[in-house]
Amino acid sequence: MGTYHIKGGRKLSGEMEASGAKNAALPILAASVITTGENVFEACPEISDVDSMITILRSLGCEVVRDGAQLAVNASGLSESRIPEELMKEMRSSVFLAGSLLARCGEAVISSPGGCNIGRRPIDIHIKGLRRLGADIRQSTDNPDHIVIKAGKLRGTQLKLDYPSVGATENLMLAAISAEGTTVIENSAREPEIVALQEYINKCGGNVEGAGSGIITIKGGTKLHGCSHRVIADRIEAGTFMLMSLGTGGEIYIKGITAEYLRPLINCLKEGGCRIREERNSVYASAGSDSIKISGCISTAPYPGFPTDLQPQLTAFLTKHGAKCTVEENIFENRFRYAKQLIKMGADIEISKKQVIINGNNILYGGDVEAEDLRGGAALVIAGLMAEGDTAVRNTKYIKRGYSRFAGKIRAMGGEIRENDEREQNSKECQKKETT
Repeated sequence: MGTYHIKGGRKLSGEMEASGAKNAALPILAASVITTGENVFEACPEISDVDSMITILRSLGCEVVRDGAQLAVNASGLSESRIPEELMKEMRSSVFLAGSLLARCGEAVISSPGGCNIGRRPIDIHIKGLRRLGADIRQSTDNPDHIVIKAGKLRGTQLKLDYPSVGATENLMLAAISAEGTTVIENSAREPEIVALQEYINKCGGNVEGAGSGIITIKGGTKLHGCSHRVIADRIEAGTFMLMSLGTGGEIYIKGITAEYLRPLINCLKEGGCRIREERNSVYASAGSDSIKISGCISTAPYPGFPTDLQPQLTAFLTKHGAKCTVEENIFENRFRYAKQLIKMGADIEISKKQVIINGNNILYGGDVEAEDLRGGAALVIAGLMAEGDTAVRNTKYIKRGYSRFAGKIRAMGGEIRENDEREQNSKECQKKETT
């Protein structure tokens, strides 16, 4: 499972290059299934979720070659439309393959996707949209946990999403590529990762417009070919490291990131007294000489609102730098599980339904805590770096789902963190006992 051992009280300062975005890479890798010929992806993050997607693609018959952050995918030999259940349960993003397999093969067999346990994340918006396109969807007669989706004759149509779901928007964009005629998705998600998916599809010969505006138009019936594509920078990683550095009183220069993608966080930090300078494709942030104090209420919302994927990290930051403030979660109802771990470290906070209330005592102490999801795990690392004394953050597997070379980047900025694999540690202890 792995454990991060952290010595708190070290100021984190330095320069870093933002990694490719997890939330952009995964749907683009799913989209590559529709193409023929080779795709070459640059800046593909070295994270376990990408490793899982690679395994799924190979199981479907795709050729995949990885060389560090470069990934070559050729789906010309795709021979399977059923995603193995054990692989699908490893991550939520496997559901994107429903739309792309439908477009490529005319059918897809999926099961309930996995991922972090942060609340209900039903795929009913995906299913409703696919049915409106003409797909036939029913439970498998062999296994009630499996869903069989058949294209029949997909036709372009007008879709209005009940909620601007990122995953549903991406899935419907991919399915609509093979539909006859034009599909219009209203109330679509507007995240930068949606725009990135549109750019990739169009590079491959597709015809998609409107991503980022809330209304996306897809002209179907086009054949897609492979291309070279660079994955956009990870705004969530950038925001995490910004909070980590400023939380410890340091300064950070992040290269390769668009400041506008971090606007809600930047505005929040500026109001608290942080010094932030925006440059073209980079951001500089400093805690300054004065104490950071943030008050008021911060609420998560779909883009361009405050991202739910930065909510846990911000809450951890506020346990030391908040002044009678509230963090409200409006996307996932079970995303405050990490907050109980912060309380174990002395955080003066209260959990009330969909809010965390940060009170006045801004002192954290090292402790033994457990990550239960990706972003909550990152929040506990931030808390450990700000805390007095030593902290052990267990279950690093969750954090590695979305952060590339996490501990190494922290050390490069002056943080004191090391990792051990608990299985290796247990094996060494057993060997020691045997020898004695």
